[in-house]
Amino acid sequence: MTLQQLRYVVAIDQYRHFGKAAEACGLTQSTLSLMVKKLEEELDTPLFDRESHPVCPTEVGRRVIDQAKVVLYNVEQISQITRSEKERLSGPLKLALISTVAPVLIPGLFKYIGREYPSIGLQTEEMLTETILDRLRKAEVDMGIVAVPIREPGFLEIPLYHESFLAYVSPDNPAYAKESITSTSLLGQSVWIIRGGLRQLDPSDLNEGRFTYDHFFEGGRVGTLIQVVSDNGGITIIPETHSKLILHSQQDCLRTITDPVPSRTVSLIIRSDYIHEAKINAVAAAVRSIIPGALLESALKRGRIRL
Repeated sequence: MTLQQLRYVVAIDQYRHFGKAAEACGLTQSTLSLMVKKLEEELDTPLFDRESHPVCPTEVGRRVIDQAKVVLYNVEQISQITRSEKERLSGPLKLALISTVAPVLIPGLFKYIGREYPSIGLQTEEMLTETILDRLRKAEVDMGIVAVPIREPGFLEIPLYHESFLAYVSPDNPAYAKESITSTSLLGQSVWIIRGGLRQLDPSDLNEGRFTYDHFFEGGRVGTLIQVVSDNGGITIIPETHSKLILHSQQDCLRTITDPVPSRTVSLIIRSDYIHEAKINAVAAAVRSIIPGALLESALKRGRIRL
């Protein structure tokens, strides 16, 4: 078994076509097929169902490919150790973010890294937290930005900022006349959430303390909820950092939430074996340029993060 063979099976999984994978690897299709066939013979099991269109991995093949990605990731980590600081701040950087963080951070991330670290090829994608963790395990993304804690082994959490949640209230709602809203008063009101689809909050969502305010937005965008409230009335909940993204005319609809004040910590998540310290600090510096200083966690305020 060679590293090159592992790269070939990963390429086939990516393109789901032997011809396209061969072209991407700079080989003829017959050579690629032969190399993969030798690997299958060594492992004594087929890795791909060649009868399916597009070609897809077998059950065992899927597990082999997932592990191959991790092996190739760690090989790249080894080569990074001997590179200069300049070289480490180059190449692709795959960053996954939850949807309630993405609109706040992505524009500024591209602006800052494009200006300060032009050799880094930043790629961003919005995902659910569970998907981000899965993609990190498989070494398919380099970093994730999620709300913590995640309570998962094998990952390191680097706190970026801490923010409160605010209520966005329709002018025709009785709560609009109040300066603030208590957390308990949200129960029984027309609170809009995106959780398993757009709907209104049910008291059972807060049952047994399993519910967190971040769950208001599972798989959805804050802007959608604001528009729903504007068109249908009621209340929704938004992270503090989103208050700067809404229209000036909508600012009057924001209310603080008290007793208790709901909040969350947003952190950078990496694999515990990740060694690209320079890229971590590039992302941290970009976040410092975007998020108000009062919200930044102490580690970020101090500057350089060390693994």
